[in-house]
Amino acid sequence: MPQYLLGIYQPDSGTPDPEVLADIAARLEAVTDEMKATGVWVFSGGLRPAPAARVVRASGEDVLCTDGPFAEGKEHLGGFTIVIAPAPEVAAEWARRISAITTLPVEVREFH
Repeated sequence: MPQYLLGIYQPDSGTPDPEVLADIAARLEAVTDEMKATGVWVFSGGLRPAPAARVVRASGEDVLCTDGPFAEGKEHLGGFTIVIAPAPEVAAEWARRISAITTLPVEVREFH
């Protein structure tokens, strides 16, 4: 059965107040528990802020390391969940539920 990455994109500016963030985390945990109970959940993780990223680019014998994300933008991948689903629509439904909780866009991509 195909696996899908549900990538949560967050803005680079600011974070919600702690009480708002706590509510979001609790609601996401409930959805994750439901994913686990239905057998679709594979793995989830949050990422450190984009400025903590490093990009490594090899070019022949040279290797260039730069700080920050690969692309300039107003939002970056902030976290993800990997699910197993029989169809893209099923993965998209889990993404919709995550987006409704976080109010952030969630990209759905099938693994090769």
